[in-house]
Amino acid sequence: MSRILSHPAGSDFLALAAQRAGVALGCAFSSSEEFEADIIRVRRAAGVYGPRRHHRQVVFAGITVGVALLLAIILLVG
Repeated sequence: MSRILSHPAGSDFLALAAQRAGVALGCAFSSSEEFEADIIRVRRAAGVYGPRRHHRQVVFAGITVGVALLLAIILLVG
């Protein structure tokens, strides 16, 4: 048995359709920047981007300072 649905005529139908479309396309983010920032945050938490470079930079700086101090001590004593 087929059933034929009747739609409200005119602008009432269009207004209802527009309202439903707006609800269907609703998004929790107010801009694409917020959406992309959230994606990056989730991926960082999952470890997709690897370890943070900050730790490596601190270690490298410590090694550089240590070598410079060692050279200074050798030049002053020698």
